[in-house]
Amino acid sequence: MKFTFIGAGAIGGVVGAYLAKAGEDVTLVDINEAHIKAIQDKGLAIETLDETFVVDVKAKTVNELLDEGGELDVVVLAVKAQHTQAAVENIVPLLTENSVVVSMQNGLTENVIAEIIGEERTIGSFVNLFADYQEPGLIQYGGVGAMYIGELDGARTDRIVEIERRLQAWGNAEVTDNIYGYLWSKLAYGAILTATATVDEKMADTLDPIDNREMFVEVATEVLKVAEKVGVEPLGFNNWEPNTVYPKGKERDWDAINEQFDRIVGLLRTYKKVKTGIWRDLAVHKRKTEVPFHLGPVIEKGEKFGLDMTLTQKILDMIVELEEGRREMTKENIEELKTLSEEKYS
Repeated sequence: MKFTFIGAGAIGGVVGAYLAKAGEDVTLVDINEAHIKAIQDKGLAIETLDETFVVDVKAKTVNELLDEGGELDVVVLAVKAQHTQAAVENIVPLLTENSVVVSMQNGLTENVIAEIIGEERTIGSFVNLFADYQEPGLIQYGGVGAMYIGELDGARTDRIVEIERRLQAWGNAEVTDNIYGYLWSKLAYGAILTATATVDEKMADTLDPIDNREMFVEVATEVLKVAEKVGVEPLGFNNWEPNTVYPKGKERDWDAINEQFDRIVGLLRTYKKVKTGIWRDLAVHKRKTEVPFHLGPVIEKGEKFGLDMTLTQKILDMIVELEEGRREMTKENIEELKTLSEEKYS
């Protein structure tokens, strides 16, 4: 197999580096010319909690990839959600009937990819790892999470098993027959983490206070109710258990919920990366986030089902206001969300 990573930032850079380190045939592709030039000249450096290692890996700009042509085998798409359509359309001429595109992105981008190249050439993946692009040629890898890959129809095919085997170079990647269960679960957990990006605080410090947690639970519940309506059974990962937060018709067990949050906070405190990539986009890079492409489709689906998406919509509105400079990144944002949650759900 030959792996072509479209997007060599946090996720694509880390996973691609580990595969290349293990001897797999890997090419990293990115629109960031300075990043690609640094990789070509010096290799890709991955800074972990324990060490920094450098991998000699093939790297190309998008224009170089397209100009050189050739056929692509396994494409790993690791671009921001808002760039999915353009990235896939760019490489369509390089795909064969046996090519496959694996989405290692946030949101429900598998649907966008499948609309362009067909479900038979699309593989979904759930990736939960904490990493940040630091500078050209350097990515900070803040903590190992989880990875699941799956055919969109849940089948256990030869190709999915072979990709799983190769991904062991990164870590414990597993095949699942319910990839959408992980994707929707991550959307719910991700909505919570998105809310933490509205303040200039560590994720763990925002999730830790008991009096913040009811609001976070209601945020996740809004998303999980949409998943229920579309017929998806969300699955747990890395101390996150969606059925504890939203027990579907049963009363919440707040002891269990608080124990879950305590475990999540404890895990987050072990990571080198302490704030979300969304926070970094807003506070460091001063650029638009991919949040509208994560939460927007969820809100749209929820409203079609007649569900109340007030909190999710408010978080999206806050992020857009932060992007546009119409809101400050302060603790008052969390207090505003808590007040809204109490008004709607208490």
